[in-house]
Amino acid sequence: MPTLSESKDLFAATPHAPLAELLRPKSLDEVIGQSHLVGPGKPLRLAFESKTPHSMIFWGPPGVGKTTLARLMADAFDADFIALSAVFSGVKDIREAMQRAELTLAQSGRRTILFVDEVHRFNKAQQDAFLPYVEQGVVTFVGATTENPSFEVNSALLSRAAVYVLKSLSEDELKQLFERAREKAFVDAEFADDARDRLVGYADGDARRLLNVLETIKTAAATAGTQQVDAAFLEAALASDLRRFDKGGDAFYDQISALHKSVRGSNPDAALYWFVRMLDGGADPLYLGRRVVRMASEDVGLADPRALEVALAACQTYERLGSPEGELALANAVLYMAVAPKSNAGYVAYNAARAFIGKDKSRPVPEHLRNAPTRLMKELGFGREYRYAHDEPEAYAAGESYFPDGMPRVEWYVPTPRGLEQKIADKLAHLRELDRKAKSKAK
Repeated sequence: MPTLSESKDLFAATPHAPLAELLRPKSLDEVIGQSHLVGPGKPLRLAFESKTPHSMIFWGPPGVGKTTLARLMADAFDADFIALSAVFSGVKDIREAMQRAELTLAQSGRRTILFVDEVHRFNKAQQDAFLPYVEQGVVTFVGATTENPSFEVNSALLSRAAVYVLKSLSEDELKQLFERAREKAFVDAEFADDARDRLVGYADGDARRLLNVLETIKTAAATAGTQQVDAAFLEAALASDLRRFDKGGDAFYDQISALHKSVRGSNPDAALYWFVRMLDGGADPLYLGRRVVRMASEDVGLADPRALEVALAACQTYERLGSPEGELALANAVLYMAVAPKSNAGYVAYNAARAFIGKDKSRPVPEHLRNAPTRLMKELGFGREYRYAHDEPEAYAAGESYFPDGMPRVEWYVPTPRGLEQKIADKLAHLRELDRKAKSKAK
C-alpha cells in the first residue's frame, strides 16, 4: 500500500513527453533535413543570422519541421512565441493572441512570433484578422500548411510573407534521426537492419511519424522482454500500415498527376506503380476508376475508341466485385490506357470550340438546317434547301455547309496519325477533296 507522500508524488508526476518533443532541435545545427533552407548560406539560415524577423509561410508535408523552425525563430529573435492551430482555434483565440502580443510589445518592447499551424483551415475572414497586426509590426506571422498556399492562403496575407517549401526527409536523414533517437532516448533494444529499414519505410519521410512509431516499438519490446527487434517483431507490434496518405491534400493530387502522366507517356509499369501506390495508401478505387475514364477521353480519344469502353467496364466490374478482386479490372484498364495509341485531338478540339463559343456572338441557325414540323415553318423556308446525306453519293453532301452564315472558317479537330485516327484523317481528307470538287463545279 503506498504512503500518502508516495501517492502525492505519483499524481504530481510530470506527464510523459512524446519522443518527438524530447528530441525537438534546440538550434538550427540540430535540424535534420531541409538543408536547402537551413544549410550555410541558405535563405532561412541567413534570415536567422540577420536577427531581423519577417513573416513567412512554411509549406510542406507533415512531420518535416515546420513547428520546430517556428520555435527556433522565436529563440533566435528573442521573441515571445504564440502558437495557434486553425483546427482548434476561433476568432476569440485570435483576438486573445493579438491582445497578448500588443501587451508584450508595450511592456517589454519584445515582438511576438505568431505561429499558425494548418493556416489553410482558417477561412478568409479569419486570415484577414491577422493583417492589421502584421502591418503594424505587432506580430511576425509564421504560417504552416500542407496545402499549396497559392490556393489556400489569402493573397493579401500571402503577399506579406515569404514562402518556404519544406521537403520530406530522405531515407538517409530518417536513419540519422533514428540513430539520434536511440542515443538520446535510451532505446535499449537492438534493431536489425531490416527492422530499421522497414521503420524508415513506414515513416515515409515524416520525422514525427518515425519517432512515434519508434516509441511504440520501444514500449512493445520492453513489454515483451525482447532485446532484439527484427522485421517480424516490427510487423507484429504495429497495429496497421502507417504509410502517409492525405486523401485531400497535395500528396494525393501529386500522385494522381503522376499516374495520369505515366499513362499519357505510355509507360505501363510506371502507371501501375502509381495506381497500386495510391490503392495501398487508401485511395478510393472508384475515384481512380473515374480518373481512368478521364484518361480514355482526354489522352486516348478516337485513336482507340475501345479505351473508353474498357475504362467504363472496369468501373462496373469493381462495383460488382468490390475489393480486392475488382481492383484487378481497374489495373488492367490502367495498363490498357498506357499501351493504347494516344490522341488528345478530341480534347484540344473541344477546348478550342468552347473558347470560341465563349467569345463569339450568338449566330442564328441557317434556314436550311432548321427543323420544319409545321406548315408555317415550311412556308418560311425552313429546311427547304437541306440535302439529305443518305441520298447523296457516298452518303455525303459534298460542298454543303453546316455552320452559321458568315462564320469564319475553323478546323478544330485535327486527327493524329496514330491508331484509328489515321483512318479518320484519311476519310476527312477524302471528304474535303469532294467539297473542293463540288465548289469548283458550282463556279
